[in-house]
This record gives sequence, structure tokens and C-alpha cells, in this order.
Amino acid sequence: MSLVYENMPSREKKLKGIAKVNNFLSPRSNKPIANQFKIVMQNGLEVFQSYSTIIVLKDKKNNEIYLDKNAWDYSNTTSRYRKLYLNEDTKTTKEKIKKGIYILEDLN
Repeated sequence: MSLVYENMPSREKKLKGIAKVNNFLSPRSNKPIANQFKIVMQNGLEVFQSYSTIIVLKDKKNNEIYLDKNAWDYSNTTSRYRKLYLNEDTKTTKEKIKKGIYILEDLN
């Protein structure tokens, strides 16, 4: 453990390294896309968030993927970036939901 970390107030210790938030990057321009986020957490969870709504939750430790039951296919914009995040089209996503590969949950 570094000396700097040891001397941090306890509140900052709890927050250090919990999550890293990045905007999605446009495949065309490689520039950040406003309001579309990938959040990687220290505990093995990864989240795709559109505006303030969680769309996808990946539990990498348990190899499970959850989609928000109300928002996963909410709009064209949500669908566009969900497809980019999951690297698949909506038809494939629907098939995986039907087969139980993806779990629908209330994530918000």
C-alpha cells in the first residue's frame, strides 16, 4: 500500500478505484459520444448507461448479462449504442433474451 493512499481520509480510500467512467467513442470519428457511458467497476461489474439510465449490466465474475427490462430497447438512440456495446444486432439480443442468456431485470 502506498504512503499516499495510507494518508488519505477514509472517505477517499473507499472511493479510490471503485469505478472508471468513459464516454462511448464514435466508431466514425473516435470522438466521445455525449450521454453514452461505459462504467467499469472494481468489483467485476461493467455498466452501459444511456443518459441517466442503466441499460446493460455485465457481471464478469459470474459471466452474466442483465438488461433493464424497461429500457433495453427504449429508443433508436438507446438501441444504437446498446448494439455497439454488446456488438450484436437487436434480433440477436432478442434471441438471447428468449434463450435466457440475457436476464431482464429492473436495473433502475
